[in-house]
Amino acid sequence: MQEKPQSAIIVEGLTKSFANVRAVDRLSFEVHTGEIFGLVGPDGAGKTTTLRMLAGIMPADEGTARVADVDVVHDPENAKRQLSYMPQRFGLYEDLTVNENIRFYADLFGVSRTEREDRSALLLQAAGMREFRLRLAGKLSGGMKQKLSLVCALIHRPKIILLDEPTTGVDPISRRDFWRILYELVSQGVTILASTAYLDEAERCHRVALLHQGRLFFCDTPKNLKARLGKSVLSITSSEPRRLRAELENVVGISSLVLTGDGLHVVVENGVSRIPEFEARLKGASIPFDTIQQVTPTIEDLFVHAVGSGAPSHA
Repeated sequence: MQEKPQSAIIVEGLTKSFANVRAVDRLSFEVHTGEIFGLVGPDGAGKTTTLRMLAGIMPADEGTARVADVDVVHDPENAKRQLSYMPQRFGLYEDLTVNENIRFYADLFGVSRTEREDRSALLLQAAGMREFRLRLAGKLSGGMKQKLSLVCALIHRPKIILLDEPTTGVDPISRRDFWRILYELVSQGVTILASTAYLDEAERCHRVALLHQGRLFFCDTPKNLKARLGKSVLSITSSEPRRLRAELENVVGISSLVLTGDGLHVVVENGVSRIPEFEARLKGASIPFDTIQQVTPTIEDLFVHAVGSGAPSHA
C-alpha cells in the first residue's frame, strides 16, 4: 500500500469576500511536501487573494488553512515565520545594488553574515546573476528582477515558498531559467505553491488546482487532468484562425474552441469521424487550412471546456 504523502499546506473551505464579490469561494486543497503545486486561472480567479491569506497578511472570512502545521487563520504571525512569500510586485529597492538588496532581506530574517554570503553565492550562481552583484536593481531587466526577488525570498532557507504569478511579463528565456531554479529547490526538499495565469505553466507543476471566479474546478496532476476531458481534441492549423473559429463556433457537437499559435483546438465528440465534415465545411467557406488531426488534450482545452460547462469539481 502506497504511503500517503505528507501535507505542507492544508486548505479547507477558505472563503473571502470584498463588498458583494466573493473572491475565494470555499476553497479546499492540499499541497504535498516537496512538490510544485500550481494555482492556475485567469485574472480574477482568486489566486492572489488565496496566497495573501496563506501568507498570513489577509484574514479569511471562513474556513481554515494550515501552513507547516501552523494555523494561519488563528496564528498568522507564527505562520509567517514558516514560509517565504513573493508577491507579484516584490519590494526590491531599485536604488540599491543586487548585493545590497540581498543583505537587506537577510538582515530582516536575522541571517548571519557568513550564512548570507554562502547562501547568496549559491543562489546567484543558480540564477546566473553572479556578474550582476554590483548592478543597481533598477538597471536589471524584468526577468533579472524576478530572479533577484526569488533570491531575496530564499535567503533565509524557507521550507515553503508562495509565489504569486512570478513569471508574468517575463521573457521566455528568463521564464525557463526561473522554472529551472524552482525544480532545483524542490530537489532540495522545498515545497512551492505558485500561481500563474499561463495555462502552459500548469504542465510544469506536479499537481494543479484550476480556479475560476474563486471556485475550484479541478485539482490533480496535469496528466490526469488532461485524461478526464472525456472528449476528442482536433487541431486545425490555419493562417486565419479567427475566421476559422467564427465558422465553427455554432457547429452542433463542438464543446469549446481554443485559439492556438497556428490555428485552433476543437473539443468535440467522436473527433476523428468529424474530420471529413470539417474539411468540407472549411473548403466551402474558402477558409485556408493545412491539416486537421486528433491530438492530446492540453490543460487549456480542459479549462476552457470546464468554464463553458460552468460545473466546478472538487475531485
